[in-house]
Amino acid sequence: MQKAKERAVITVNGIDHPGIIAAITKALADLNVNIEDLSQTIVQGLFTMILIADITDHDLARLQEKMAAVGREQGVQITVQHEDIFKYMHRV
Repeated sequence: MQKAKERAVITVNGIDHPGIIAAITKALADLNVNIEDLSQTIVQGLFTMILIADITDHDLARLQEKMAAVGREQGVQITVQHEDIFKYMHRV
């Protein structure tokens, strides 16, 4: 029986500067986490990104810790939530 796919929603907010996306995607690659979708924008120097990652067979807590460390290094706020929690919190 195939295991159900699990995904995480990763949001990033902060002051734009070079290297934010590179640092985040490198950390995900180092954990062997696949990026399924990514959208980012910069508005008047403010960076925001939302990323969907396949976390099937991955430890969400470990991913959250790694992203928190990347956020501190980059000076941005990174939030990692399981897709189910994200959807529940943002339902209408």
